Amino acid sequence: MTTTLTRTLKLPSLVLFGLAYLTPIIVLGIFGIIAETTGGAAPAAYLVALVAMLFTAHSYGRMAIAYPVAGSAYTYVRRSIDPRVGFLVGWAVLLDYLFLPMVIWLIGGSYLTAQFPGIPIGVWIVGFIVVTTLLNILGIKVADKANYVLMAFQLLVLVFFVALAIGNVVSSNGAGGLASGQPFFNDTSSFATVSAGAAIAAYSFLGFDAVTTLTEETINPRRTVPRAIMLVALIGGGIFVAVSYVTQLVHPGGVFEDSASAASAIALQIGGQLFGAVFLAGLVVAQFASGLAAQASASRLMYAMGRDSVLPKAVFGRLNAKYHTPVANLVITGVIGLIALFLDVATSTSFINFGAFTAFTLVNVSVVFHYVRQRRAGQQLNPVSYVVVPVIGALICAYLLSQLDSNAITLGVSWLVLGIIVLALITRGFKASPPGMTATEKATVEAVA
Repeated sequence: MTTTLTRTLKLPSLVLFGLAYLTPIIVLGIFGIIAETTGGAAPAAYLVALVAMLFTAHSYGRMAIAYPVAGSAYTYVRRSIDPRVGFLVGWAVLLDYLFLPMVIWLIGGSYLTAQFPGIPIGVWIVGFIVVTTLLNILGIKVADKANYVLMAFQLLVLVFFVALAIGNVVSSNGAGGLASGQPFFNDTSSFATVSAGAAIAAYSFLGFDAVTTLTEETINPRRTVPRAIMLVALIGGGIFVAVSYVTQLVHPGGVFEDSASAASAIALQIGGQLFGAVFLAGLVVAQFASGLAAQASASRLMYAMGRDSVLPKAVFGRLNAKYHTPVANLVITGVIGLIALFLDVATSTSFINFGAFTAFTLVNVSVVFHYVRQRRAGQQLNPVSYVVVPVIGALICAYLLSQLDSNAITLGVSWLVLGIIVLALITRGFKASPPGMTATEKATVEAVA
């Protein structure tokens, strides 16, 4: 009997999973960097990024309807464009999925080490990895319940931060100070600075697509997954714009003593030492919740590629008979996370951006290919929804990809070249298609979709 993923997730759980992956409080974690880049127009950057991401979120929704199986961008491009291109997209996006948990655990460890300098950062990182891996091994239902608690605390900290920020602005400038166009555009900002800030702010949205990796654990996925994708992008974007707006009101402009820790200084300014401690706790909890979601997604992507025999099936394509989770993949992700012991945040984050924007661009393109194939098969689809919107999304994502720094592009291209070599080996010089699911496995998945 074939072991399959268990369908237990409904719309609220998927949305919470996606928001946990986004980590809403990250808007404060990188606020100083975006405000500095934009010249004090952080909310404008987030607004531009939100519009850009909604185009891609729409395309992910179209593909989730067409192919309600795990695998996300890898599966969509593989089935709609070409298996070889799908492999390369899956290979590229592994940069995002595999190394993002590592970055999250590293950031969480850095926060705690700054607060407790006597404890080595390695202790915190290993602690994050062990607890997160155990929760994910026990099953998505257990991780789902943990997400409810962690997201509630994270959002509570955000609410307190916004309330204290509003109070600070009113006490300094009166109620009229809450309505200002300066955070969106001012004398020190420009279209170029806002665009540059939007390219950075778009990183905060990485993960709205992660809910597609849980398609095979979702009840009624063709209806639920597309709705969850759009809701995650909209809710996350709304939070980012609103929080960055009030924060920019408290601290106009983009000049900071330390842009990397600007939000911590602002938290102390508006709430004193007590709230500063609560704020730190919120950041750490957010990193744990995000790591929980990121590790789960990475393991599902590897499971999809293992099930297709693109990665060794005996290791990556198996589920634990008791917990119905890809235990080996979760452990592998945890082991990769240990690399954080030897890296800093700046170096580690450069790994993830290339794969994400490559995937976004190709998913948009895959919608157009799907439209053409279905039209040839005699099925009429809405050309605006399946051509115009994804083309705009592809152009925006390709532009954002071009805006990455040289280190990220160099690392990404090098990883992609390695993927091409692997692809050449498993396809006998590109003459054959990469391996795929057997007919029996396809039938098992599609019967419950």
